[in-house]
Amino acid sequence: MATAKIEDVKPAQQQKNSATIAQLATPTDLKANATKAISDALNIALSDVFAIYLKTKNFHWHMSGPHFRDYHLLLDEQADQLFAMTDPLAERVRKLGCTTLRSIGQISKLQRVTDNEAAFVTPTTMLSELCDDNKSLAHNLRETHDLCHDNGDVATASLLEVWIDETERRTWFLFETCRGADDHGH
Repeated sequence: MATAKIEDVKPAQQQKNSATIAQLATPTDLKANATKAISDALNIALSDVFAIYLKTKNFHWHMSGPHFRDYHLLLDEQADQLFAMTDPLAERVRKLGCTTLRSIGQISKLQRVTDNEAAFVTPTTMLSELCDDNKSLAHNLRETHDLCHDNGDVATASLLEVWIDETERRTWFLFETCRGADDHGH
């Protein structure tokens, strides 16, 4: 999927909301160009988190095979962890004086994660795909962390450090769970 940009949202909608956006501005000592760049990166990350959350729940709901219970519970735990990231991510954007996601349509335009709508996916493919998605998320969160560091946004960088660690843990668990497994989860 092509790299998304916040600018990909409909320009007419952006103009229509410009007066409202000014009313939503929050004071900050960070420079305007920094808050815009960081908020744009956070909104894209938030879109990715929602996409991975929904894919994780999709695979949780459609899991099958001899390790059903273990995989089902693992994915439910990971989905909860992803969902727990969403509100702090969105609120951080607001604390920076910018606006955050408003719709599923906006998420679909910004997400870098590829959806999986296949009628059947093997357990090993599910775990492997989620492993790759979480690995990509960790990489993208690191890039956003660098942006925050470069602009003196210590608070956002601090939050990202925790989420990078959680994402690496999910990646590790998924990698180890599917290591050496066949398509049936054995």
